[in-house]
Amino acid sequence: MSESQQAEAPRTPTKRGGGDPATRGRTTIADGVVEKIAGLAARDVVGVHAMGSGLARTLGAVRDRVPGGGRSATATRGVKAEVGEVQTALDLEIVVDYGVAIADVARSVRENVISAVERMTGLEVVEVNIAVSDVKLPDEVDEEEEESRLH
Repeated sequence: MSESQQAEAPRTPTKRGGGDPATRGRTTIADGVVEKIAGLAARDVVGVHAMGSGLARTLGAVRDRVPGGGRSATATRGVKAEVGEVQTALDLEIVVDYGVAIADVARSVRENVISAVERMTGLEVVEVNIAVSDVKLPDEVDEEEEESRLH
């Protein structure tokens, strides 16, 4: 056999490793990742005015103004997640707008959060507990808005 014939001969690829590449290794998802996803999903629901208690929102507004304080804390405010290997449980604290049906808002928040977390993480959401800590009245000035006027 000449060299040109050897070069043209088909080579069988060397098989390395075994099984599906998706099963080679482990993926872990931090609590903070699930908290951000849940917080953003909850804020998307009509009738949710804010997340967290009044004190948490005030402290968050101050922290947002501190250089390096970061806006990421805003996304997780009012959300606590416990993340296992295949499941997660969430506790949310929300402020609703006056006049909305709280049970309907809570149901919508629960559905939106479960959908977003399960779709993005692949984790099973076993429970979403919602605490309504306040109602935003139409004539109330937001603590965050009030704070942001001071420079």
